[in-house]
Amino acid sequence: MALVSSNNKVLVEAYAPAEGTVRLIKQAALVVAGIALLAVMAKIKIPMWPVAISMGTFAVLTIGAAYGPRLGLVTIMGYMILGALGMDLFQNSSAEVNGLTYMMGGTGGYLVGYVLAVVLMGYAARAGWDRSVGKMALAMLAANAVMYIPGVLWLGQLYGFDQPILQWGLYPFLIGDALKLALAALLLPALWKLIGSART
Repeated sequence: MALVSSNNKVLVEAYAPAEGTVRLIKQAALVVAGIALLAVMAKIKIPMWPVAISMGTFAVLTIGAAYGPRLGLVTIMGYMILGALGMDLFQNSSAEVNGLTYMMGGTGGYLVGYVLAVVLMGYAARAGWDRSVGKMALAMLAANAVMYIPGVLWLGQLYGFDQPILQWGLYPFLIGDALKLALAALLLPALWKLIGSART
């Protein structure tokens, strides 16, 4: 990845520049909006073969790229903390199954992967990779791997590595993830083109 410079703006820094208190208010609003987006998108399922596509990972990837590593990390951690406190924010959580009980189940490793993917996408965007469809696709491919590695390892830890954990936790999702990756890789560069270059 290219050398990261503090002068490289991410998408949310490209509009309404602010300093001091106004900047903090803007960042707080972005965190709240990001958590809300993560929660809503996690519940959206699009019919697809062999399994329905959840838009939660799409939200994770785009927030990481749009917010950058620091604000993205604060946002995803806020989402995780609220989920741990029992709010029904996750893809398959419910009023009956939520909080730490849900997070320590089969999806626990993927939730760890969400945090890692947000940070990775944030650094990729800070390096300017979000201006190029090709580089954005590569970054998102790496971020998907970062999500799946702890997810699959956690499934193995829970159920045993002698089980078909790849058939459970990886292979069925690859087609849907490829479509989401392509959509997200097109979205960020297109948004940059709309607002123009904001690199200082």
